[in-house]
Amino acid sequence: MAGNLTRDEARERARILSVDSYAVELDLTTGAETFRSTTVVRFSSSEPGARTFVELVAPRVLTATLNGAALDPAELFDGERLILPEVAAENELTVVADAAYMRTGEGLHRFVDPVDDSVYLYTQFETADAHRMFTCFDQPDLKASFELTVFAPPSWEVVSNSAPDVVREAAGSERVRWHFPPTPVVSTYITALIAGPYHVVRDEHDGIPLGLYCRASLAEHLDSDALFEVTKQGFDFFHGLFDLRYPFGKYDQLFVPEFNAGAMENAGAVTFLEDYVFRSRVTDARYERRAETILHEMAHMWFGDLVTMRWWDDLWLNESFATYASVYCQANATRWTDAWTTFANVEKSWALRQDQLPSTHPIAADMVDIQAVEVNFDGITYAKGASVLKQLAAYVGVDAFFAGVRAYFKENAFGNTELKDLLKHLEAASGRDLSAWSREWLETTGVNTMRPEFEVDADGAFTSFAVLQEATPEHPTLRSHRLAIGLYDRTPDGIVRRERLELDVSGARTEVPALVGRVRPDLVLINDDDLTFTKLRLDERSLRTVVEGAGEIRESLPRALAFGAAWDMTRDGEMAARDYVALVISGISGVDDVMVAQTLLRQAASALHMYADPAWRPFGFEQLADRLRELLTSAEPGGDLQLAYANALAGTAVSDAHLSLVRGLLDGAITVDGLTVDTDLRWTLLRRLVAAGEAGEAEIVAELEADPTAAGRRHAAGARAAVPTRAAKAAAWERIVGEELANAEFRAVLMGFTEPGQAELYRPYMEKYFAQLAPAWEKWTGEFAQTFAEVVYPGGLVEEATLERTDAYIAEAAPAPALRRLLIEGRAGVERALRARAVDIAAGEGRP
Repeated sequence: MAGNLTRDEARERARILSVDSYAVELDLTTGAETFRSTTVVRFSSSEPGARTFVELVAPRVLTATLNGAALDPAELFDGERLILPEVAAENELTVVADAAYMRTGEGLHRFVDPVDDSVYLYTQFETADAHRMFTCFDQPDLKASFELTVFAPPSWEVVSNSAPDVVREAAGSERVRWHFPPTPVVSTYITALIAGPYHVVRDEHDGIPLGLYCRASLAEHLDSDALFEVTKQGFDFFHGLFDLRYPFGKYDQLFVPEFNAGAMENAGAVTFLEDYVFRSRVTDARYERRAETILHEMAHMWFGDLVTMRWWDDLWLNESFATYASVYCQANATRWTDAWTTFANVEKSWALRQDQLPSTHPIAADMVDIQAVEVNFDGITYAKGASVLKQLAAYVGVDAFFAGVRAYFKENAFGNTELKDLLKHLEAASGRDLSAWSREWLETTGVNTMRPEFEVDADGAFTSFAVLQEATPEHPTLRSHRLAIGLYDRTPDGIVRRERLELDVSGARTEVPALVGRVRPDLVLINDDDLTFTKLRLDERSLRTVVEGAGEIRESLPRALAFGAAWDMTRDGEMAARDYVALVISGISGVDDVMVAQTLLRQAASALHMYADPAWRPFGFEQLADRLRELLTSAEPGGDLQLAYANALAGTAVSDAHLSLVRGLLDGAITVDGLTVDTDLRWTLLRRLVAAGEAGEAEIVAELEADPTAAGRRHAAGARAAVPTRAAKAAAWERIVGEELANAEFRAVLMGFTEPGQAELYRPYMEKYFAQLAPAWEKWTGEFAQTFAEVVYPGGLVEEATLERTDAYIAEAAPAPALRRLLIEGRAGVERALRARAVDIAAGEGRP
């Protein structure tokens, strides 16, 4: 992994340096491999004569000059850092280099559209890849203004953080000049360049110029009205909530190819994964997630871009606040008023998984270097942190919470901060001392479990009621929680809430005298309304209510929490996988929230693959697919649920009858009223047939000829890697380790290579995987090395031998801490699956 700035190095550099400005000139007309990068950095030093360094990754440095004196690149540049042997009080550094285009989604990424051979560029700099495009002090607390000049082909659009003041000025044959004036001071990781023959749609709202960009070959699919609607709703809501105008002038949103993440909050030039331009029909759940992403990045304009963490220790606060604020905005300002249900299903579920891994870490993490940061974009940093902020808002009051945030923004605009700076304002606004809360929630690890304990009299009324809080021996902290208890009854109108009680819970046992005398309900739901971050358990009667009628729960959030409790119990070995699958089969018809339905079906399939008795697994898949076939034909024609059932059926078909149904849907022999088998659904159906050995190269080629796009190529690459033959796996492995694949195709091949249900074909590659780890970590970029280590880990081989081989590798190779973390996370998944399978096998004994 190239480059690894440490926190100590960054602190020392920030102690002695202050950066004033970057003036960057890029020539994008010099060829397909490299571009000319000229950087002028003006900075000052509190210690004249000090030795320091600046970052740059480039194949060649042509000249470097510090304060008029030439620096010798052969002596001072190692390919990643340029030594500055003696700085003055005021300095001007000029570096001219040939920098390289990337195909990994890091630095300045270059993509060629297979549809029309057009070239598209975009940058991705977080965590520390700005120095792949220009020479810089690449750390968040050395903010500076950023001025950019770009030479590009005449047909290209060029976008940066500020609006251009020179557009397509002639600059020689087949070359034009763009100029972008200096920005306000920003961190290097949120500077940006996007260039190419992008299609653009413009609008304006509340004095803010708006732009939407995508590749020309996707222009017909760009639903600009819907995108602008969410954007405008976001600006109106955040302007009112933050009481501070958007600080970066114009606001462009650019959907770019082969993007590694969902989006990136570059100031005024937000980049998005172009899969958010939907070329086929998707369910409303995808639109909801896209809206959340749009609002997440917009919230970053204030929390992250305007006010920025000093170092990556506070990455969690950056991402957690944006997640919390985006869902808060969705629920209050858009049509997705049930956004907190999705949050419970998606973000909180992710956080619970992450927090139960052996690699779990405090929310306020100790980020010693960039490698540690890059594996920390995880469920703790985003989802647990957001869950805890939601809990904090409930604890201090939402009004006080945002009053503190507003004061924080106003005091620290365009500066760098630490957690204590935010807590100071929250304490002042709320009147609460948050030091104990911070220690409990931000500086400890692990998740608590809550369960009710009660007694009832002959009439069914509670004579006592308490909330029990548990912690694991590895992470023994018992925390203070603000939560609600919901009492739900079965009625002719479904399962509805009779009463809600909100209270503070702390310690191992909290008595709830207010419920004494209340009649015991059919369902007791601890953490109703999902106020705190915890796992919850159901008493026997409540569990029976959920198993028999979870779909009857009228409100989406408590229904999701009840299903979530059952899923936690399955993962923890307290409920057999077959019983969870039965719960989904019986309850799914009552779920009208498509996001919840998709989550349940995905978890049921995961339970079958990972947690079910292998001998029973085919029968379980057949039961689930039977139910999906019924739902597919009975669902509202053309509705979201119908499409969700079709996609789920494609992922669960294993029997001859169900594979025949998939084949019929693909070739048109079978039709379902209202279901359009469009481009992406065709690939989904074909992938299932290929993975089952029911289709092969001829069908892949035919589908690719019908869809010769970048997405089509990715689908084809993944399908070829999923062919269930030794030859196909060997070919896929050679592509993974032997070819220079672009990032999107690389991931597609990895996912096909590790197709669920093909563990035996993967078995011969376990040793090859461990042999490849060290060279991958040493030579590949961080994104590629991390993706390989995570995805190709032999987690599908659920057996003791996988645990033993992992332990042996860690003991023998002593891998870097970040790599070791990924390995022990994979190992933990296998260990959990072994425990859950044992429970399911035991549950199956004596059953038909």
